Amino acid sequence: MELPNLDIKGKIEELVEKAKADDSFLSKFKENPIKAVEDTLGVDLPDEAIKKIVDGIKAKLFPEDQEGGLSGLIKKITGKDKD
Repeated sequence: MELPNLDIKGKIEELVEKAKADDSFLSKFKENPIKAVEDTLGVDLPDEAIKKIVDGIKAKLFPEDQEGGLSGLIKKITGKDKD
C-alpha cells in the first residue's frame, strides 16, 4: 500500500515538539495516541501511516519504553512487563 505524499519524519518532529510544549496534547497522546495524532493532523490517514507516526513520537518522547530501552531490557530479562 502506497502512502500519500506525506513527510512522516516531519510530522513526527512537529508532533514531538507539540507534545513537549502542550501538556493537554501530551495527556491525550498518552491516553489514546492514534486519536490524538489524527485529531491534531486533521486528516484521515491510512492506519500504516498513523502507526509509523505514533511509533516515531513514542520513540522520541519515551525512549526508555522502546525495546532497546530499559523497560525493553527488563522485559527481555524477566519475560514480562515491569510493574
